[in-house]
Amino acid sequence: MKLRILVVDDEKTIADLVGIYLRNEGYEVTIAYTGADAASLILSREFDLAILDVMLPDIDGFELLRTIRADHTYPVIMLTARDAPADKIEGLSLGADDYVVKPFRPLVLVARVKAQLRRYTSYGSRDEQGSRIISINGLEINPDAHSVTVDGKEVRCTPIEYSILLHLAENRGRVVPVEDLFRAVWNEEFMPGSNNTIMVHIRHLREKIGDDAQNPRFIKNIWGVGYTIEG
Repeated sequence: MKLRILVVDDEKTIADLVGIYLRNEGYEVTIAYTGADAASLILSREFDLAILDVMLPDIDGFELLRTIRADHTYPVIMLTARDAPADKIEGLSLGADDYVVKPFRPLVLVARVKAQLRRYTSYGSRDEQGSRIISINGLEINPDAHSVTVDGKEVRCTPIEYSILLHLAENRGRVVPVEDLFRAVWNEEFMPGSNNTIMVHIRHLREKIGDDAQNPRFIKNIWGVGYTIEG
């Protein structure tokens, strides 16, 4: 079955061009030119990834992102003509997985889409190997089922949040440098601003697993070095 992608942009030329490139890669693409149409689609259909323009004439992309994150964990890539760090932080804070600044090369966006979908489909699939549950102080991660629980309660993580948690858990007792964590999870070179990206996702992850940054039960920040889970 084809993976389903929602593309939202009020610039019809851009939306249609992105749609052409994605359909050429074998994806099922639905396009919305307004925030209202996009909101209706988000609430009525299932998608595997969304590409949201921030600057829409009615409902902006950040509000659409909030709507998605209320019920869904599939990847979201934000498109924007604004390159201000504050805009990127806002998008990441609301649960965006990636951020692409206009103008962009369509093939670069396609590569970002493929990377996010690889992570998402892996996160949602099951491994054929035997069960291997990682248990640390009430936190349980089942890599085969791609599930997370804390004190027996299920935690819904986005694919990136899950990847961060799993990487730290697999390296428990060792401090993972920020640069190594970024490369392992995003599979990209560490760049200026990458640290902020990690910090935002770690903050979301802590909120979900009930971890206090001031007195952490699970994820500890070793200032100037990286993060660790002791166990």
